[in-house]
Amino acid sequence: MTVPADLHMIEVSGTEALWLLEGSARGRLIYVQREVAVVRPAAHVMEYGRLVVRAPVQATAIPGRALLTYHVDEVRTPAGTGWTVSAHGPADVITDPDEAAHYRRTLPGWSHGPHDTLLRLHPQQVSGFRLARTVSGAAR
Repeated sequence: MTVPADLHMIEVSGTEALWLLEGSARGRLIYVQREVAVVRPAAHVMEYGRLVVRAPVQATAIPGRALLTYHVDEVRTPAGTGWTVSAHGPADVITDPDEAAHYRRTLPGWSHGPHDTLLRLHPQQVSGFRLARTVSGAAR
């Protein structure tokens, strides 16, 4: 008889979490609006220690220097293995027209107009986990 595999979350260092984040391109922006957590799909790039995020959200929904969370993961199903990373910190809306034009050319978006916002998040906390399976027993 074989005992089923167990799922485990193994915490990774901040350096490895940043490496995983930098190696991905899509994630989810999480912010609070009217006391409710809102989650939006987003594209991102890490530059100069800051996370630039393009998400379908109105810029007015993000107050100046708002504390935001950005989440990225890669989970392989049905194995249930992979990783997950969250970055949290203050963010600013990118308002400079030249900088915004650059990121609109290089980061894919889902919508245009008032629901297409570029943010610069300054990660103060980055945490990550590897998702792994281990076999807790062998055939008897």
